[in-house]
Amino acid sequence: MLKWNVAALSDQGIKRADNQDNFFVSDDKRVFAVADGMGGALGGATASLLTVEAIKQAWEEKKPALDNIKAIQEWLVKTIDKANETVFAQSAENPAVKGMGTTVVLAVQSENGQLHIAHVGDSRAYLIRKGKIQALTQDHSLVMELYRSGHLTEEQMRDSPFKNYITRCVGHKSQVDVDEAPRQLEAGDTIVLCTDGLTAVLNDEQIGFVVNKHKTAAAVCKELVEQTLSGGAPDNVTVIVVNYSAE
Repeated sequence: MLKWNVAALSDQGIKRADNQDNFFVSDDKRVFAVADGMGGALGGATASLLTVEAIKQAWEEKKPALDNIKAIQEWLVKTIDKANETVFAQSAENPAVKGMGTTVVLAVQSENGQLHIAHVGDSRAYLIRKGKIQALTQDHSLVMELYRSGHLTEEQMRDSPFKNYITRCVGHKSQVDVDEAPRQLEAGDTIVLCTDGLTAVLNDEQIGFVVNKHKTAAAVCKELVEQTLSGGAPDNVTVIVVNYSAE
């Protein structure tokens, strides 16, 4: 059996006048989500807030059986679908937020030691295990498509003028495709969920180095945000860190 501790931190960054990110950690520490809004100051913040509120409501009103993998997977997809419907409808009805959307990474901790992750957009989930970092999500972005096809290197991705072009998000269309996958966890693992405000400044190895320096999730969050701010923080940055240990 595993136990875990969770911490979360969000900052508007150096160059943004507001924070369009939102995050959610459920009271039972079973659900974690980060969302990065887009569509102007009002639209972006509204889209990400509507999304995390939809997640909170879905968990409180009808959570899945935590020992049922299929039920958890269905809940993840249905919850993001519902958030997409809500954001899309408000975008259509309110000219002030027309065209708004948001990324989302949503994770549910099951009873069997698995973390089930669903995502849309370029916010990410990472696993750090035995000192090594691994991305658990693939960005839905133009530069990631170019990287996978061999047209860009990892370094070129970071400097590309198209690095902010995402190919999939919550709220832009009436329906959205959701990527979902489980991951079996072990004692000693750390999970990081983050918006691209973190990964725009710190690469995977730097994120892994910070995780490996600290024993608590709160200390990891604090340093990741501090290093992002020291690196110029051109965007909002939001991080959730989950540390796992044996009961």
